[in-house]
Amino acid sequence: MTKFSVQKIKSSLTEFISSKGGKCALPVYILLTLGFVAPLFMVLGFSFATPRSFSAFTSFSLDNFIQIFDGSTSVWRSFLWSIALAAFVTAILAVVCYPVAVGMVRIFGSKTSTFISILFVFPLFVSENVRLYGWILFFGKNGVLDGICKLLGFHGPDILFTPGMTAMGLAYSYLPYMLFPVIMGVALVPKDLITAARDLGSSRLRTWWQIELPLAMPGVLIGMLLTFVLATGSMSESKILGGQSIIVITNDIDVSFTFSQNWPQGAALAVVLTLIIGSLTLYAFKKIDLDKLMGRS
Repeated sequence: MTKFSVQKIKSSLTEFISSKGGKCALPVYILLTLGFVAPLFMVLGFSFATPRSFSAFTSFSLDNFIQIFDGSTSVWRSFLWSIALAAFVTAILAVVCYPVAVGMVRIFGSKTSTFISILFVFPLFVSENVRLYGWILFFGKNGVLDGICKLLGFHGPDILFTPGMTAMGLAYSYLPYMLFPVIMGVALVPKDLITAARDLGSSRLRTWWQIELPLAMPGVLIGMLLTFVLATGSMSESKILGGQSIIVITNDIDVSFTFSQNWPQGAALAVVLTLIIGSLTLYAFKKIDLDKLMGRS
């Protein structure tokens, strides 16, 4: 079983770059460097600049990070809101998507599974903000739900602009990113192995716990990782559906770069958030058998 390791990835990249295919991919490396690596270095440079200045790489100061860690601001509340919401939504989607994935892989036929996949993918063709504002029209006062409830003789629930509504919007937005990796993981479990376990007297729950879930775990972990990273870095759901009920860290970063015009502070917040998510990502990759998930074992 091959686990993720930085050394293995480094050696694989070195071997690929030295090959003919690696040389042909040189324009791709240049594009990734200019579009991904360079902006990260710019953010890192601004994070050590003098507060409220635009002099990246020409000055050095730790004041931006000191302000984050000294506890005098409410920024840690934003960090906690972002991580807690992302973890909660990830857990909910894992519980919801696993049985759906099992049904699509083992119960439904290929045509039905394809139709269900299209239903989950189709909303992605519409802008996320447009879909979220659609929720405003549905759950808002005098909206669709409230109008239906009034026809039935009672008022609709007042759930808009609450943390619960923000979590619901996150779950709705990132459900496909959890579902499809879980489907890949469930598809890795051999049906013959499950049948053999049942023939040997294993209960359905024990078979699932000791055979099905461990073998499907690489796909589940990738789905959880994707969902957590995307949900932690989201901002539209909290601003559109949550209003001012909660402030997530991405909102603080946006305010620092725009209204406050404090780019160094916003860059420092972005660096800390990247380090937190990056550490969790590396830890998750150590638990994932990438070769098996890609069918190379």
